[in-house]
Amino acid sequence: MNFIERPCVVTEEELQASSIMRYHVTKSYREQITNSAYYEQLKYIVEPSFREFESPGKLDTSGELDNTVFPGFQHKYAKTGLLLATDRCASYCRYCLRKRLVGKKSDEIAEDFAQIAQYIRGHPEMTNVLVTGGDPLVLSTAKLDKMLDHLLPIPHLDSIRFGTKILAYQPKRFEDPALSALFHRIDEAGKAAVIVTHFDHIGEISVDAEHKIRSLRAQGVQLMNQTVLLAKVNDDPEILAATFAKCHQIGVRPYYLFQARPVKGASHFQVSLRRGIEIAHGINQRLSGIQKTFKYIMSHHTGKIEILDIGADGRLYMRYHQNKDSEKIGTVFSRTYFEGARWLDDLPEG
Repeated sequence: MNFIERPCVVTEEELQASSIMRYHVTKSYREQITNSAYYEQLKYIVEPSFREFESPGKLDTSGELDNTVFPGFQHKYAKTGLLLATDRCASYCRYCLRKRLVGKKSDEIAEDFAQIAQYIRGHPEMTNVLVTGGDPLVLSTAKLDKMLDHLLPIPHLDSIRFGTKILAYQPKRFEDPALSALFHRIDEAGKAAVIVTHFDHIGEISVDAEHKIRSLRAQGVQLMNQTVLLAKVNDDPEILAATFAKCHQIGVRPYYLFQARPVKGASHFQVSLRRGIEIAHGINQRLSGIQKTFKYIMSHHTGKIEILDIGADGRLYMRYHQNKDSEKIGTVFSRTYFEGARWLDDLPEG
């Protein structure tokens, strides 16, 4: 197996023991990063490293299994349903939060859409569904249409989101005219069609991706971007400010900057929370007011936590952006900060 450091012979058992995913990357993405000025950073997104053998952690860092209602459907936050549409991606990110299922034959993928729709109908507080995976855009448009057959008639759903990195990995997917018809179908049903893109670095935004994004906007599709803060890749306020400014320029709203999760085989991508705060502040210092639309977020099993700052009292201040208990949303709390902490669980309560 070709690692960044050097080729190495490894057994299947060694790979499984360290939760190391197989290597897979699209030709278009490989060419994009090779021809960019950022290959030395971007290679860590898709190319295996020996560091993966030395990265402790868990395979479910956000309590997904605890919030699974049916295979392939999670309901953690009152207003949002999360539908796992596939266990495949166009390319495999080395820091993947769902290494437990992506690239494998998983039993966590949605199959009974009628059952899922029945559940959603029984929960009128749910206003949107996030279709994710894996990457749902690797599926045929016909299969996506079949999902919509069940979702679009539900009156209290006002938006359908697709979480995808395929605009970075394989933008030509959006040349499919049936995909345009699918987004139009969502609009005709009176719901918002939303694509959550996944650009981690300005070097991933190809000219082709930019053209496809402008076409999607012309079709009435809303676009938002999420980025993961990754050591050696984008842990630089200059790079991330440029990334977010570019997203803003092409009509994609920067949405979340995620603290990398302590995923087994990928926790070496984490930076300290202090460094993350410094980067977030540095990004904001470089952006205009209308470009400052991102939140620095830790997607913890207790909820989505906005990371605010370290106070003069040495405590890390945070706020619940989302929580399973809606009464806790917006609550500010703090913990004593210890240097090198990279996750909430590294800090003692009290």
